[in-house]
Amino acid sequence: MQGNKGFNMEKQNHAPRKQHQHQQHPPPSIPANGQQANSQNEGLTIDLKNFRKPGEKTFTQRSRLFVGNLPPDITEEEMRKLFEKYGKAGEVFIHKDKGFGFIRLETRTLAEIAKVELDNMPLRGKQLRVRFACHSASLTVRNLPQFVSNELLEEAFSVFGQVERAVVIVDDRGRSSGKGIVEFSGKPAARKALDRCSDGSFLLTTFPRPVTVEPMDQYDDEEGLPEKLVIKNQQYHKEREQPPRFAQPGSFEYEYAMRWKALIEMEKQQQEQVDRNIKEAREKLEMEMEAARHEHQVMLMRQDLMRRQEELRRMEELHNQEVQKRKQLELRQEEERRRREEEMRRQQEEMMRRQQEGFKGNFPDAREPPDMRMGQMGMGGTIGMNNRGAMGGTNVPAAAPPAAGPGAMIPDGAMGMTPPPPADRFGQGSAMEGLGAMGGNPPAFNRGNPGGDFGPNKRRRY
Repeated sequence: MQGNKGFNMEKQNHAPRKQHQHQQHPPPSIPANGQQANSQNEGLTIDLKNFRKPGEKTFTQRSRLFVGNLPPDITEEEMRKLFEKYGKAGEVFIHKDKGFGFIRLETRTLAEIAKVELDNMPLRGKQLRVRFACHSASLTVRNLPQFVSNELLEEAFSVFGQVERAVVIVDDRGRSSGKGIVEFSGKPAARKALDRCSDGSFLLTTFPRPVTVEPMDQYDDEEGLPEKLVIKNQQYHKEREQPPRFAQPGSFEYEYAMRWKALIEMEKQQQEQVDRNIKEAREKLEMEMEAARHEHQVMLMRQDLMRRQEELRRMEELHNQEVQKRKQLELRQEEERRRREEEMRRQQEEMMRRQQEGFKGNFPDAREPPDMRMGQMGMGGTIGMNNRGAMGGTNVPAAAPPAAGPGAMIPDGAMGMTPPPPADRFGQGSAMEGLGAMGGNPPAFNRGNPGGDFGPNKRRRY
């Protein structure tokens, strides 16, 4: 459809060019001041948006045109004027010495239209020759896996530089042929991809077969070789002496034609044998690869299982260590609690002991002998009671000093400080001297109701 549009435009805008080819009419020319007569293009409008595909990249190498047979005095401005009907030009290069140049348009479609309309157009006595420029940054990719798409191919090779176009070549059924084309925006990126893929193994999927990258062979399968471009030399005229024909059997031509056919057939058979050998080798390698992949996966699973077991063992050890630490902490806490309780118990016992000692200090000791207590009381009574009636056989006057004796000779400061030595609780007839007014001890008595009279220092026990 786009080609038809181009041809329609050519019929409308360049009818004089066809007249020149058939009727030898004078071609339109470009004035010396660079202004081109475009009266034929008046009233024609092209909507450039209609010639851009969705998502198509602009100003790529695919929209770059080669323009030959240029006049030696043409300028860059005149070149742009020549192609201004097809949109804004992105790149213009002119080699005036050799008479050719390059121009880059916005899209491939516009470049195709310009190529069809401007090819063979007369310009200052020369016919322009317009062709698509060779894409010097394109690569051919072979051994593509089965499930590689255009998008994956572009994504894979974008690591080397900006990719303008990536296409997987398919057969008539739409199945991948294992070949693809990658076009970069510049030569450095293409050279980098070629070197890296040649030195290393570039894999696109999990299938471990590396791709093969080669410079793309540039072919022109659209224009081909027109008769007007064939060089008319002596060899050309010699080859064209006879028209196309079939060789007659028994002739010289037939004999060598059959020998050529046999050679071609042998080449075909050998090529088929080579292809079969390569196919068998591929299948064998794929089988070995699948077996090795299975073993590798088993080994990875075994390693993963061992790793998980090791992690589980470490987790158990950590858990056991944590439990042990927790038990030790609990034991230390229990021991600390017991120690605090024991300390509190000792403190309480110490306080109770001190309280008991303080209480006992205010009262006489119950364990002291009763005779000592009576003796102290008797002496105190004898000394401190001012002889309020003495018991015994001797009567001492109230105004008279007490009789000399051990009790009377004890100083006042020593009274009550040093107790007298304990005496026998039950006397055995021995007499004690110096015990106040008492002249002697009563005779010993047994337990029970004592008989006789007691001295002033004795009390009846109940």
